[in-house]
Amino acid sequence: MAVEKRLMHYASFDTQSSEESTSAPSTEKQLVLACELKAECEKIGFDSVELTDTGIVYAYLNANTDKKMDRIGFIAHMDTASEITGANVKCRVISKYDGNAIQLNEEYSMSKEEFPALANCIGDDLIVTDGTTLLGADDKAGIAIILEAMEQLIQSEKEHGFIAVAFTPDEEVGRGVENFELDKFAVDYAFTIDGDRIDSVDYETFNAAQAVVTFDGTSIHPGDAKDRMVNASLLAMEYASSLPKKQTPSYTQGRQGFYHLVGMEGICEDAKLTYILRNHSKQSFIAQKQKMEAIADKMNEKYGSRVHVSIRDQYENMRQYMHGDMRSVNKAKYALRQCDVTPVSTPIRGGTDGAMLTARGLICPNLGTGSFNHHGRFEFASIQKMEKMVEIVLKIVG
Repeated sequence: MAVEKRLMHYASFDTQSSEESTSAPSTEKQLVLACELKAECEKIGFDSVELTDTGIVYAYLNANTDKKMDRIGFIAHMDTASEITGANVKCRVISKYDGNAIQLNEEYSMSKEEFPALANCIGDDLIVTDGTTLLGADDKAGIAIILEAMEQLIQSEKEHGFIAVAFTPDEEVGRGVENFELDKFAVDYAFTIDGDRIDSVDYETFNAAQAVVTFDGTSIHPGDAKDRMVNASLLAMEYASSLPKKQTPSYTQGRQGFYHLVGMEGICEDAKLTYILRNHSKQSFIAQKQKMEAIADKMNEKYGSRVHVSIRDQYENMRQYMHGDMRSVNKAKYALRQCDVTPVSTPIRGGTDGAMLTARGLICPNLGTGSFNHHGRFEFASIQKMEKMVEIVLKIVG
């Protein structure tokens, strides 16, 4: 099966994860794709395949040579982001993209001026949506690339060392490797294939946390509210306005961190703000968390104990845990050069399952997928760039 057909097939599965759920996986529908991938791995010819109760698919390919070769792993996630629905995805292919604006539907179009990644894909065949859903190439393109490469490898009978593959749920809600069993993934190093540009070999991520701020109000009939009512929603507005105005995603780039308000709800009686905090610098990350606590403390001095902050760390910058072991990075960069791609390493403005695995001792940098504009209706994938990533994966294991 061609890599683009794999992606479009996987995109037909609704695998959106849930921030609110505490089950594993967070949504049952992720297991539907997991079962499909297990069957596909068995059909392709992996030596052994397992689907765990928590929704992780492990597949193994034994070495077919006595030569000493690195034991290598590849990881991609099955779930899609919550910003827009991933149900009823309708893919279509734009053949030989000419650089003009792409009309997704009557309401939405995308141009290379608004979405610069398109400018690097002129002449490519692009997979797009109908503008009502995301595509899910984050990270179903990664799954497609891995399985296409493994099928080609098995059919070629080319010499290779031990290879382990894992497909995980719940990456988008920060729980992708919560139940990942390292003893079932006995490799020297691994790669997540979960980025965008195919020249990327990334091993520096954000430090990340989620902050939930709750507000207790006092609800009184507005006709009798003088000096008695405390509106929790107004407290939430005051809190939000106290954070640095230009430390948000739309104002920041490169190594600049941010506070991102991802959810808000409120009435007079109670309110809640949900933030994600991101920073490459550990020191600045700690300062961000302290800032959120300090604002709450100041408001509580003013209004009484009505503002409560709960902060949960999600993942850490993987670079601090690599301890100078650059085997994986060097292997990937060599493979890219062999495939006529000049490698680039930049700080990821996000995180991957690999960040948490690296913290646990399995070094796991991130590679690209050839898909772009993730987490929204303007997501698209380049077929040629996905095909190049298949070539790169094969070069890594060879």
